[in-house]
Amino acid sequence: MTAATTPSSGAPVAADAPPSLRSRVRVRAPELVGRGWLNTGGRSYSIKDFRGRVTVLDFWTFCCVNCLHVLDELRPVEEQFPDALTVVGVHSPKFEHEADPDALAAAVERYAVHHPVLDDPDLTTWRAYAARAWPTLVVVDPEGFVVASMSGEGHGPGLAALVAELVEEHRAKGTLQPGDDPYVAPPPPDTALRFPGKAVGLPDGSFVVSDTANHAVVHLEADLETERARWGGPGVLHEPQGVLLATPDVAARLGVDLVVADSVDHQLKGIRFCDGAVRVLAGTGAQLRERSGGGPALEQALSTPWDLAWLGDRVLVAMAGTHQLWAWTPGDTPEDGVVEVVGGTTNEGLRDGPAPDAWFAQPSGLATSADGSRVWVADSETSALRSVTTGDDGELVVETHVGTGLFDFGHRDGDAAQALLQHPLGVTTLPDGSVAVSDTYNGAVRRYDPSTGQVSTLAQGLAEPSDAVVEPDPETGETRLVVVESAAHRLTRVALPADAQRVDGPARRTQRPATPLAPGAVELEVTFVPPAGQKLDDRWGDPTMLDVSASPEGLLVSGGGRARGLRRTVTLADGIRTGTLHVSVQAAACDGDPDTGEVPEHAACHLFQQDWGIPVTVAPGAPATLALDLRGVVPGAPGPATSSAEV
Repeated sequence: MTAATTPSSGAPVAADAPPSLRSRVRVRAPELVGRGWLNTGGRSYSIKDFRGRVTVLDFWTFCCVNCLHVLDELRPVEEQFPDALTVVGVHSPKFEHEADPDALAAAVERYAVHHPVLDDPDLTTWRAYAARAWPTLVVVDPEGFVVASMSGEGHGPGLAALVAELVEEHRAKGTLQPGDDPYVAPPPPDTALRFPGKAVGLPDGSFVVSDTANHAVVHLEADLETERARWGGPGVLHEPQGVLLATPDVAARLGVDLVVADSVDHQLKGIRFCDGAVRVLAGTGAQLRERSGGGPALEQALSTPWDLAWLGDRVLVAMAGTHQLWAWTPGDTPEDGVVEVVGGTTNEGLRDGPAPDAWFAQPSGLATSADGSRVWVADSETSALRSVTTGDDGELVVETHVGTGLFDFGHRDGDAAQALLQHPLGVTTLPDGSVAVSDTYNGAVRRYDPSTGQVSTLAQGLAEPSDAVVEPDPETGETRLVVVESAAHRLTRVALPADAQRVDGPARRTQRPATPLAPGAVELEVTFVPPAGQKLDDRWGDPTMLDVSASPEGLLVSGGGRARGLRRTVTLADGIRTGTLHVSVQAAACDGDPDTGEVPEHAACHLFQQDWGIPVTVAPGAPATLALDLRGVVPGAPGPATSSAEV
C-alpha cells in the first residue's frame, strides 16, 4: 500500500482516511443493446454469448484520437490471448455524423478494427455501463461479471496482466471455455487510394497526397488519378497524414523535398522525390506519454502528429494526440533539429490567449496565411476554426473565430459568433484572404471571411472532406479547389461559386447525459488500482497528479488547478446551472512488489492518464460526490483490491 497526498497539504493520507467514494459490488455485465453489429458476418450477439471467455468492452468513438491510441494498445493483448479473450468495440458516437452506419463501417475499416463492433448510436449500452469518457474499457470475466473499468490510455500492459490472471483463475475453476473468435473480416477494398488524408500542390500542376490507410504517400498527375510515384508503404510509413513542401533551404540542407506527419509512428519524416528515400526528422517512434517535452528532435517522443504548416523558419505541428501545437526547427542535419511545445496545456477544450495557456482539442488541420503572419487551425473536437499569430511581444497568441465548445456543433452559416461546424479536419487559405474549412462531418467546404466575420457554405455532399488545395482553372483562370474526399478515396475538383450558400441548420449538442451535481462543496475522487505486479512509483514523491478546471470559468469557485493526489474538494457556483467539468489525471506505476514496496533498479514504469470533459448540471439536492475510474477493479477480482483512499 502506498500513501497518496492531498492537494492542499501534500501530507500522506492517514490510515483512518475516509473510505472511497466509489462503492464496488460484484455485478452482472449488462446486456449489449444497439442498432446492429459489424465484423461478425451479419450475426448479432448477446453478452451471454461471450461466457467462457474474458471479454473486454472498448467504448470508443471514431473521431477521438485517444480512442485510436487504445485500439493500438489493444492489438498486442488480442494477439496474446487469441483463444481466451474477446474484445468487443462498443461504438457510442459523439457527433451526429458518427451515428451514420455507413460512416461507422468506413471507420472500422479505416482504423483496421479486427474485432466485433456493436453499433450503439443512442448510447444505450454506454449508459448501461455508466461510461463517462471516450475511451473506456470494461473487463468482464468468463462468468459474466464486471471485474474492472478503465478510462484513458496506457492500460495495455496492465490489461494483459489482468487477462492473464483471469484466464488462470477460470481455467482452474473450470469456467474458462476457449472458443472461436467471433470476428469475421469484411470483403477487401478495391480502390487505388484508401482514406487519403492531406494533399499539397506542386508547381507543375501535379499533387502529392497522403494515402493514409495504404501507409504511403502518392504523387498524382493533374488528372488526380494517374500515379507518377508512390513512396513509403507498410513498415516505412504508418497512417501518414499532413504533407508539407520543404523550403529550398531545408531541402538543400536535409536532402528532403517533403515533410510528412506520420501519425501512428509518432514521427515527422522526410521524403526525397528523386529516389523516394525516407528519413526520420523528428520523434523516436514511441508515443509521448508525458504532458510536456522538447529538445533534440530525434530524441523526443511525439504523439499523433496530424498536420504541418510553416510559420517563419519553423514548422508548426498539430499534435493531435496531446491537444497541443508543437514546432520543429530544422537544423543542418536531422540530428540538429529541435522540437518544442508552443501552444496548449494538454487540457482539452476551447480557451484563447497566450498560446502556452490556451486549450485545444485535437488540432487536425493547419494552413499559413498568404503573408505568413498567421496559421489557421482546424480544432476538430471543439468544431472550431482558430488561429495562431505572433503578438507584439513576439509570443504566440491563440484566437477562436468559429466554434463555442467541446459539445456544440452543427451546420449553420452567418455571423461567426453563431456559426457552427462539425469536426473539421482541414483548413485552406484562399487567394482573397478568406479561409476554406474542410467541414468533415458535415460533408461540406465552408468559408470564413475575416473581413466581414461571416461564414458561408461553398460546397456540400462531399464524403468526409479532410483537406483542400487551391488550384487555378486553366481554362477560365478562376480559383477552384482540389478537395480530399477521404471517405470516397479520391481527390475531387470543386468550383468556387460566385455566391456562396447560406445554410441555417439546427444547432446540435453531443448527446452524452449530463452529470447532476450539487452547488457548493463536491468531493471528487479518481480511482486508481495498480495492475498486479505493479505499485505506485513513490520513490520521488506522490506519483499521481490531478488537474481540475471548468467552463464557463465561473462554474468552479474553488478547488481548481494542478496538484498531487487523487482526491479533491471542489466548490461549484450556485448561480450557473450547466457547464463542463474538466478533469485530467496522471498516475505512474512501476513493476515491483506491492506488498514489500520494493522496486527493482531498472524496473519498467507505466504512465496512466485520462482527460475527462464531463457535462454537468448544478442543482440543489443533487449528489455532492463524483467518482471517476482511471483504473478501478472490483474487490475479489484478480489484482490488488485497494481502494483509492489507500492508493
